[in-house]
Amino acid sequence: MRQPGGGMSGAYVVIDLGTARTRSLVSGGPAITDRPSSAPHRAPGPADAGVLAEPGLVWPVRHGMVADMAACARLVRAVMRDAARDGARPLERVLVGVPVAASDLDRRAARAAVGSVAGCPVSLVEEPLAAAVGSGLDVTGPRPRLLIDVGAGIVEAVVIRDAGVADAGAVQITLRSSAGLPGHDLERVVAMVGDLIGRLPAGDRAAARAGVRLTGGGAAQPELAQRLRTALRVTATPAREPAHATVKGLATLGRLAGHPNITE
Repeated sequence: MRQPGGGMSGAYVVIDLGTARTRSLVSGGPAITDRPSSAPHRAPGPADAGVLAEPGLVWPVRHGMVADMAACARLVRAVMRDAARDGARPLERVLVGVPVAASDLDRRAARAAVGSVAGCPVSLVEEPLAAAVGSGLDVTGPRPRLLIDVGAGIVEAVVIRDAGVADAGAVQITLRSSAGLPGHDLERVVAMVGDLIGRLPAGDRAAARAGVRLTGGGAAQPELAQRLRTALRVTATPAREPAHATVKGLATLGRLAGHPNITE
């Protein structure tokens, strides 16, 4: 049932499907669930070839997008088991984060993989927008906000204004390790951010440079913030608990089901 303000009175689950980690939260639930996205191969086969170069594992998500529908459905099934334990009310909706760079085909795959298990409507939200909300940025005004979401398989930089993504860039990476982005990927990310700033109107560039927010599991890498400062003269600061910014933002947006940037 919809509340008068466009929110939801029933329970909902939010899912941040990541290349390396998948995070979820049930409305009213006790805590964020954080699990590996990868799982052991059930049986090696050609469908698993070339997903990621780590033997013995199948990766449901690659570059932040569904790469193996069956494996993704198994991952979502585990998430939904957590949801059943954490909430007694029937689920009304599932909100799933997707990269801004996701194609229409990628978005249909995410909706299908989750919908095949969820048994309720599935809505999609662009992950950097959710990360901005979850990190405490005011995204509703006309001032451009620059956010860099550093995932294990994709890094996206976005300009957010007027409660939406105004411009974006993305760099797909092989797989970010615990040591952070390797040097060549670091330089690609810096170049992407520089291009994004360069596309802003001249009068907006100073405001965008003044407060770049870093989210995602790789946001705390010191070399990234340092390289952005030296190369682009920006002030880049990791969000508090940056790896959980997206799932927290999804939970906030879940209470605003009528938000125009939630894709029904």
